[in-house]
Amino acid sequence: MVIKVNNELEEPTVVHWHGIRLPASMDGTGEVQKPIQPRESFIYRFELPDAGTFWYHSHHNETEQMERGMYGALIVEDDSKIVTDAESVLMIDDMKLAKNYSFKRGNFIEQWKVRHDGREGQTLLVNGQENYLIEMHEGQSERWRIINASSARYVRFYLGGKQFTLIGTDGGLLEAPKNMTEMLLTPGERIDIIVGPFKSGEIFYIESLPYNRMTFLKAKHNAFATVRVKEAKPSIAYIPAQLTEIKTLADRDAAVTRKIKFSVGASWKHGIDFLVNGEMHAHDAPIYINDLQVWEVANTSLMDHPFHLHGFFFQVIEENGKVPEYKAWKDTYNLKPRSKVKIAWIPDNRPGRWMYHCHILEHHEAGMMAHFEVIDKGEISFSPQVRSSCAHS
Repeated sequence: MVIKVNNELEEPTVVHWHGIRLPASMDGTGEVQKPIQPRESFIYRFELPDAGTFWYHSHHNETEQMERGMYGALIVEDDSKIVTDAESVLMIDDMKLAKNYSFKRGNFIEQWKVRHDGREGQTLLVNGQENYLIEMHEGQSERWRIINASSARYVRFYLGGKQFTLIGTDGGLLEAPKNMTEMLLTPGERIDIIVGPFKSGEIFYIESLPYNRMTFLKAKHNAFATVRVKEAKPSIAYIPAQLTEIKTLADRDAAVTRKIKFSVGASWKHGIDFLVNGEMHAHDAPIYINDLQVWEVANTSLMDHPFHLHGFFFQVIEENGKVPEYKAWKDTYNLKPRSKVKIAWIPDNRPGRWMYHCHILEHHEAGMMAHFEVIDKGEISFSPQVRSSCAHS
């Protein structure tokens, strides 16, 4: 892909290509790219090595720019044997608006709550619209690609108790379809599902069941969209029993190569800081190309945090000692309060500076992120402090 981004804002911006395995220089963060200044442009160039449901969004002043809609879906298709009668992309979001429909900032106390909880709004959106309507035909099955683009809202996806079939997550297809009636979708996560067939005349909602992510916000039951089933039409849908093969990178007994801790700390300046290994916006140690990474990611705080790794997919080996029900490629995964998740991934030959962070935008901004370098074994990596002293001398 070759994408030219023209910045017509009155402030800098960059574009992050969430989930795409691209070169570090194209990742669209302030760590690897000079922000695109007003009335300037930048050209992103990268290949698309994986099929799946991805998205792009601003990675500069995210709490403002993403809240105002600077994001979009990026769907990469392949010659899969999956056949459906229709396909939809559904980007779920919300907005926090004042009574005059302007974007609400609130007073000092409200801003502190937003910093603590992340911004959740009362205006619920699918593809930028309120009261979104989806119409289907009786007897048909559709593929829905769902992206949670919200700042902080957890979506406990539900179709009024109707069964749907999970076929893919962040990094592409599962090995086999999995039937379910609900699924948690944190900010940044994606799922591919098959819905239907349904009967003519049925009306139901795309809902989010209450989920308590342990903040001051009260968990609520919400409806994002309406599904209406029309007259019958013939179906050509075919979902194979075997979708793909996922090679296991490491078992649960694999030695941990890195420990990461997400935590929350009191702050005289901000009231609360969000930390990685005890630091705000931390600098983590480098890793080497092709070295198997087994990370233990712990959340010692009393609230949930969605962990997002830039540029690479990982497998969850275990969560609090339990092996997941199925294998999947992930780039975003929820860390429950007082939990530990063990993940495995391999840094391929894409050296450079990368990052991981909490995908609740306000927590990321408040310090819950870290960057690190992927390097060749023959290279030397300096810390920012060493770079600074060398440049000064």
